[in-house]
Amino acid sequence: MGLLNFFWRLIFGDPPSRPESSSSASRDSSVSRNPSTPRTRTRKLRARLIPDRVKRSRQDFPQNIVSSLPYRFARLNVTGGYLDLSQDLDEPQLQQLGLPLLATPEQLANWLGIPLGKLAWLTHRCDEGQRPRDVRHSHYHYRWVKKKQGGYRLIEAPKHQLRRLQDKILLEILCKIPVHPAAHGFVAGRSIRSNAEPHVGQRVVVKMDLANFYPTVRFSRVVSIFRAIGFSREVAIWLARITTSAVPLAFEGPPGELNRWALTPYYSRHLPQGAPTSPALANLSAYLLDRRLAGLARRFRANYTRYADDLTFSGDAKFLSGLRNFVPLVHTVIRRERFQLHYKKTKVHRSNQHQRVTGVVVNEKPNMSRADFDRLKAILTNCIRRGVSTQNHSQIPDFEAHLRGKISHAKFLNPARGAKLLALLRKIDWQS
Repeated sequence: MGLLNFFWRLIFGDPPSRPESSSSASRDSSVSRNPSTPRTRTRKLRARLIPDRVKRSRQDFPQNIVSSLPYRFARLNVTGGYLDLSQDLDEPQLQQLGLPLLATPEQLANWLGIPLGKLAWLTHRCDEGQRPRDVRHSHYHYRWVKKKQGGYRLIEAPKHQLRRLQDKILLEILCKIPVHPAAHGFVAGRSIRSNAEPHVGQRVVVKMDLANFYPTVRFSRVVSIFRAIGFSREVAIWLARITTSAVPLAFEGPPGELNRWALTPYYSRHLPQGAPTSPALANLSAYLLDRRLAGLARRFRANYTRYADDLTFSGDAKFLSGLRNFVPLVHTVIRRERFQLHYKKTKVHRSNQHQRVTGVVVNEKPNMSRADFDRLKAILTNCIRRGVSTQNHSQIPDFEAHLRGKISHAKFLNPARGAKLLALLRKIDWQS
């Protein structure tokens, strides 16, 4: 099965069989229609402009029920037998993608190099509600980070043992799965510059932001990703449990916030922000979103890219004149793909304004903003004249490495400006 079939299954699932009588009936009805009767437009123009998913009926998965235990941790059926969910492995597709052939929990544990009982412990397989009882028993470190525009974001960093498993899954499975060409965040060979380049010199740039990007990707969607790759249902469930998180029921919310509302996205199993596998899984979960938004942008002769949760569209004067119709269509696509839009962060910048995409100025060429350059230049100059201690207001431990990182970023966007800043850095007396 080729990559085209893989993405088809990832987006639409397996196609159902259609009875021949339905198609013939539709043809008969079309023939019997009175030609003098004008056709009524039952669909609005706005709906037709949205590249929609193909509607297919859901098929019931055949349940393989056996009387004896097929493998450890097999699920019980209501009839008293066991569900064998290891028989639907797509071996040809896994071999084509260069992925391990894993059908049972034992095979997954052996591949990860860990006893199966410990793997069940790391995924809270036997805990009540299949979640940690409290923070102490969780396999994640939790930290609330305040957002610039208000509110808090929960950082869930996996502890050492769980992170080792996630690193292996990322390197040996997820990194081998291609993402949509419009996705530029956390993709090898792509960067904030490649995300900004399609929008250089455009008449208008429209920026949108997805709210709660990682928590929006639920456990069921992650299972579907691993199923579409080719793993058995049993292994897909275990892989999804390794790469998702659910906070304890007694978890405390951020200070000064209503705990119930702030914690709502985190009670259900979701992609944790802080896990190494989350960016790759988020990109795969947004494949259909990217596909539909890219198609919508083409219909309006516009460009589209996505960097993590930042959506960017750009185009000429004709695109600018059609924004009144375009923006509601984007909202519809995002809502249908089960993502949420941060409406307050939607920005429209014309060519006579400062156009900035993921920190890169795109009015004429990919560049760093003049304000950022002047700010960094002033810090370096003051370090030379007044000493390093006068500029390290945040008490950064390795201030030199901090400045070198900023200069490297400037050089990446504008080599000439980066060279000027690097020359100033070399004049600093770091003992002052």
